[in-house]
Amino acid sequence: MEGIVKKFFAEMLGTLIMVWFTCGFEAQNALISNMEEMSMVNIIISVCLAIAIYMTGGISGGHLNPAVSLAKACLGKLEWKHFLVYIIAQFLGAFLGAAVVFGIYYDAIMVFTNRNLSVSGSKGSGHIFASYPTGPISIQEGLYLQVVAVAMLVLAILAITKLRNHAAGVELAIIVFGLKYDYPLNPATDLGPRLFTAVAGWGMEVFTYGNYWWWIPVVGPLIGSLISAFLYNLVIKHYHIKVVAKMEIDNYRSQNTHPMITRLKLKKLNLTLNT
Repeated sequence: MEGIVKKFFAEMLGTLIMVWFTCGFEAQNALISNMEEMSMVNIIISVCLAIAIYMTGGISGGHLNPAVSLAKACLGKLEWKHFLVYIIAQFLGAFLGAAVVFGIYYDAIMVFTNRNLSVSGSKGSGHIFASYPTGPISIQEGLYLQVVAVAMLVLAILAITKLRNHAAGVELAIIVFGLKYDYPLNPATDLGPRLFTAVAGWGMEVFTYGNYWWWIPVVGPLIGSLISAFLYNLVIKHYHIKVVAKMEIDNYRSQNTHPMITRLKLKKLNLTLNT
């Protein structure tokens, strides 16, 4: 019980930090700095994401994304009863992260919007917290982009973490590669802040804007997650079992352990390698 509580708070805190910094830098850019060069912003956000992943990786695995948790649950790498805990933690962390940003930038938001909180128009500020379509993109195209991008993202994460690299740095690179404010690739960091803005004064426009766009960044990543789990099980899993077994064999051979224990372990690993 204590273990799952720690994992809950790790996922919640990690997601909170991620939303705090990503939405915080978006607020800074939109309300104060108006930076045209976004490369530096993305670098800073990347460092913040690295901090969140490294903080939680050793406790909960550093999922920080319902799409990652769903794929791992489908593959038996996360118990389904723990999956629900992870999801609640991630959405709660994202909600609280948005609340922190709103509190920090409250005065700036009110000045910018003339106390008229909205998503649309020249004084629209909803984009600080959640994704909204900014161009002529259809619902079908938006859903397709989310499904494909998240399927690739989660498949890469599954492949990397299976090789026991802990993969925080590489996962980070993949996440940053797909990091666009229009396409968050993470249901928690989009829906959590969106729910917060709905109760904080933006109202139901956060759900109706863009022909009810809100469900695209939620459903799309979950579909992509299921596809990634299927592809991993179909194409990569068996190969990785052999790779990990070979790594274990090399590791045990390089250690000065008791000869009998070493022989028994190597025999077991060789059986795995030859299946």
